Amino acid sequence: MKSILLTGTAGFIGSNFVPYFLDKYPEYRLMNLDLLTYAGSLENLKECENNPRYKFIKGDICNRELVEFIFSEYDIEGVIHFAAESHVDNSIKNPEVFIETNVNGTFTLIDVAYKYWMERPFTYKNKYNNCRFHHISTDEVYGTLGDIGLFTEETPYAPNSPYSASKASSDMIIRSYGETYGMNTVITNCSNNYGPKQHNEKLIPTIIRKALANEPIPIYGDGKNIRDWLYVLDHCKGIDLVYHSGKESNVYNIGGRNERTNLQIVDRICSILDEKVPKERSYRELITFVEDRAGHDRRYAIDATKLEKELGWMADEDFDSGIIKTIEWYLGKYTK
Repeated sequence: MKSILLTGTAGFIGSNFVPYFLDKYPEYRLMNLDLLTYAGSLENLKECENNPRYKFIKGDICNRELVEFIFSEYDIEGVIHFAAESHVDNSIKNPEVFIETNVNGTFTLIDVAYKYWMERPFTYKNKYNNCRFHHISTDEVYGTLGDIGLFTEETPYAPNSPYSASKASSDMIIRSYGETYGMNTVITNCSNNYGPKQHNEKLIPTIIRKALANEPIPIYGDGKNIRDWLYVLDHCKGIDLVYHSGKESNVYNIGGRNERTNLQIVDRICSILDEKVPKERSYRELITFVEDRAGHDRRYAIDATKLEKELGWMADEDFDSGIIKTIEWYLGKYTK
């Protein structure tokens, strides 16, 4: 049985990935290293906690001694690295923790993997020839788009927030270990995810939570910032494909082809809630515009053609189907 180290999977995307991956690959043992900061919760992984092929380890990816222990104790033969500080507003208020976790933590992980798997540059130890390091990143490293165009894997990096700058830096570290040491690495850059288990502070859970509580629904600026929305399980399936079949030292963009303004998002959610949990007045009346975020990128949109053509990935959900599943999950959470 092969042991794979997963980092940060008590968070949103990772906690959707773990049960999917456990179920699909009975030959894998999954080790989850997570510090359980505000964004991570073991409640997200309740369905996995009694699985003998899953082990949770509380700890910091920056703790080199701990990471080395995990590699040697469990004979790690693959890494899928989700762990990151990811909230843009928080990165503006306190950028230091983003640099520490996203840059230094990523360096610690890949450097330990290099020393454990390889004898020297471009030479893997016999047992570890097929070991791969998969780094999960974001479309925010590319900066912002105008009214037309899409981010591709060749788009120059132009991060605009401390968060996106820290993720761009971590991407460069991964790239350097492929180029300098010949490590088997892949990077995936995804668009905005949505779905079950997302933290309350994020846009879609906030809209649902505030609406149900009959509180003002805050929308930044004029609400016309555009994002490409990707259902979280579709992202998990893309990660799976790239980890197993992606070309070494390649980058793959994973996007939903579902561009929406924040106003369109809140309008659609309010329409669905008006049907499912009707009140005297429409939830739209709760929409409140608030001061815009500093350096708020106007538009992101990903071209996933490479992933679709090379590996055969296609999103199973469009936004209309995915948002209904998402709202139904949050109704279960917020109306208990």
